[in-house]
Amino acid sequence: MAFISTKNLKGDIFGGITAGIVALPLALAFGIQAFGGVDDPAASSMGAIAGLVGATLLGFFASLFGGTHSQISGPTGPMTVITAALISGVWASQQSMSAVLISMSLAGLFCGLFQIVFGIIKLGKYVRYIPYPVLSGFMSGIGVIIILQQIYPLIGLKSPVLVVDMITQLPERITSGISLTALFLGLGTIAIIYIFPLITKKIPSTLVALVVMTVIALFCNMEEKLLIGSIPSGFPMPFFAKEGISLSGLNWGEILKASVIPGLTLAGLGSIDTLLTSVVADNITKTQHNSNRELIGQGIGNMISGLFCGIAGAGATMRTVVNVKSGGRSQISGMVHSLFLLAVLLGLGSLVKYVPLSVLAGILITVGWGIIDFKGFRDLLKIPRADAVVLIIVFLLTVFVDLLTAVGIGMVIACVLFMKRASDLVEGGYSSSEMTNFDKESPWSDEGGIPKEMLHKIYIQRLNGPIFFGTITKFQHVMNDVPEDAKIVIIRMRLVSFMDQSGLYAMETAIKDIQARGTMVLMTIIQPQPMYMLKTMNLIPDLVPEEHTFKTFEDCTEFLKGLEM
Repeated sequence: MAFISTKNLKGDIFGGITAGIVALPLALAFGIQAFGGVDDPAASSMGAIAGLVGATLLGFFASLFGGTHSQISGPTGPMTVITAALISGVWASQQSMSAVLISMSLAGLFCGLFQIVFGIIKLGKYVRYIPYPVLSGFMSGIGVIIILQQIYPLIGLKSPVLVVDMITQLPERITSGISLTALFLGLGTIAIIYIFPLITKKIPSTLVALVVMTVIALFCNMEEKLLIGSIPSGFPMPFFAKEGISLSGLNWGEILKASVIPGLTLAGLGSIDTLLTSVVADNITKTQHNSNRELIGQGIGNMISGLFCGIAGAGATMRTVVNVKSGGRSQISGMVHSLFLLAVLLGLGSLVKYVPLSVLAGILITVGWGIIDFKGFRDLLKIPRADAVVLIIVFLLTVFVDLLTAVGIGMVIACVLFMKRASDLVEGGYSSSEMTNFDKESPWSDEGGIPKEMLHKIYIQRLNGPIFFGTITKFQHVMNDVPEDAKIVIIRMRLVSFMDQSGLYAMETAIKDIQARGTMVLMTIIQPQPMYMLKTMNLIPDLVPEEHTFKTFEDCTEFLKGLEM
């Protein structure tokens, strides 16, 4: 456990409470989504309590033991998709709520155990080697799955388990009868979530939508099956002591078999999801997380959550950003967020029963929409064909096969294609290097012509080697070192032989961050492949005007001499 600072106690408390308010409807929604394949009247209430327990326990212990100061953890869309597949499979084979809850709990325990092992053997650093097209296709596929699953409760129907059935059965199910009231409440929820931030961003729009639509639903006399229903209040109990769970008469062999692989899948996906969120938090707070400690903290949190029948989760990007923007800077904010949810769990559970399932479906549809990487799809015709192929294959496999297969096959294809491209670059006469070396200290021989009176205003960033998915973490660290008082930043591209989609987006972000300070960005000696990609993606001239790019450093020096500074 890292030292926890109390210097920012007020900001941490406010940030944690705000994050907790945002997390409440999401925890309920993700929990109910996880139990969507269980054909039992108690499924919705059991799902709601599992979501709240997961958000409360994982959020607290991941913050206490983790390595990211401002991270907020809890159920997430990708993790819930895997949990839902596990639960629906166990229910289909055993038709037992006890078997479902035990399998879910064991999967959470295995997930946490695997994550602790990942942290101990220091696997955290390898997340950086996942190429952008794999992540893009993967996350977009998850977003589509969430939307497809929630279309049914949006119109008052029970969702099928398989994605293919969700698509093929929809026309028939719609004609057989839908609830217009549920549809109205769900669409109203979506509208409030998108429109309310235009009025104010001080109050989370998801909470406003949840409260407003639930109040309206009270006057609509909705059927009980369209509501969450009562959820038990009180402190959660371990799965082996939980009321209503019977440990006898179960097929333990099947339960263990059904829990281990999903546990490993949850651990891998949760680790990726968490560490990507950690990077987002670092970029906002200008801090540096400890990836391996974060994995251990997540593992401890998921094990405890699983022990008490909570669904597994990960670092949640939206909740983390809300926390940071509201003042949260230390692990205290994550623990405060969990204590807020615990208060709800202990005292306000009776009010949750009136929340319509279609309202939660509307919330999740906006979550799924936000997960889809529309930027990646818009750029499909501009990025290298190999990247586009990987993105589409991973997307389709995620939606129609399963998540682990999608990532595995995507990584294999991406690695093979990258090795082919790297080989082509060497054969074409480009310089090549096994390790990217970002040299910032020694001036290059052609830099002597810069006017001396301008030297204190100019920062030269010298890059050496390809910028691709395996090097962007180092690239981001180097670009973050650019002094804020620099008036002009010169990015030297002479030794950058190759850029892929990950590198392009990293370069775009870095340039935008520098320009946001009012700093001018110049680029020199851009090799053919990076120049082609920068122009194809319109970074040149939309972001960096062509007159700010130079074929030689001497041309750049002449341009500097003509400036008035």
